[in-house]
Amino acid sequence: MIVEPNVSLAAHNSFGIVAKARALVRVRSEDDVRAVLREPKLHDEPKFVLGGGSNIVLTGDVKPLVLKVEVAGKRVLSDTARGTVIEAGAGENWHEFVTWTLEQGFPGLENLALIPGTVGATPVQNVGAYGVELQDRFESLDAIDLHTGQVFTLDAGQCAFRYRDSVFKHYAAKEGDFGLAGRALVLRVRYLLPKPWKPVLDYLDLQRKIKETGIAEPTPKQIYDWVCQIRSGKLPDPKVIGNAGSFFKNPTVTPEQCQDIIAREPNIVHYPMPDGTVKLAAGWLIDACGWKGKSVGNAGVYEKQALVLVNRGGATGGEVVTLARAIQTSVYERFGIRLEPEPVVV
Repeated sequence: MIVEPNVSLAAHNSFGIVAKARALVRVRSEDDVRAVLREPKLHDEPKFVLGGGSNIVLTGDVKPLVLKVEVAGKRVLSDTARGTVIEAGAGENWHEFVTWTLEQGFPGLENLALIPGTVGATPVQNVGAYGVELQDRFESLDAIDLHTGQVFTLDAGQCAFRYRDSVFKHYAAKEGDFGLAGRALVLRVRYLLPKPWKPVLDYLDLQRKIKETGIAEPTPKQIYDWVCQIRSGKLPDPKVIGNAGSFFKNPTVTPEQCQDIIAREPNIVHYPMPDGTVKLAAGWLIDACGWKGKSVGNAGVYEKQALVLVNRGGATGGEVVTLARAIQTSVYERFGIRLEPEPVVV
């Protein structure tokens, strides 16, 4: 274990915000975590788990000990008539992992292509795109307790998946609570890719691709290519323009609330959900409030997709947060809806 002092985090957060870690340890196995816990000066020190940095907004230097997750590895654990179980280290690049599964002949993750970040972040955020959520393909994960060094396994129920949410995003309010924020680091994640493979094509943008191409029964690779094309057209490459992808969650409302909004805004984009609620397109709400292309300092709203906040060059975390709060205020004043950010503000 090597503790690196004063490490720049500009390359370790997709917003490209300039900040430093007071101290950083690269975690390539559970042994690295246990080495930290054996060190008297580090055992009780606050810790911050950092994966690909695609879902954080840094508002200053990070004082807790940064545990940079770099656990590698990909392998097929089983391949049966029910499905294929594939395991990946938490430090693996997510999009590269999705690409690898298709190259190995195991479809099922194609709708989740080109999502930035690492494998370990996918269950934390319960990532989702184009009709598929992580929980739809999740089998189990291994994590390590940051207090005891004990490795434990969680299934889907124990992860408490909800829309862009999991047990890893909640702190335990009292002894006995199961919130794992700040308490655990994900080491490995296992995915169940079901058989027979069935394409998920309900999303409107995919339906448009079917009409454009005339391909009514696309292959997994064709869906993968379509998703990459759609995402590339809407979302900026973080390597070119700093961003954290979709900044706000799509809010859900009751059918009555939706009808009330439709009466005032007939063109609002909305999607009925299986549980009877209605999901509203946060990007549409933001665009309707006139924010597309606008800026606060060096932080701005992307011209092609109002749901994305970007670093126009030299933006601080404070500018991003100020812009986000101004957008929240506008949407609430016009629609009575509170937008909830996806990224974690540090």
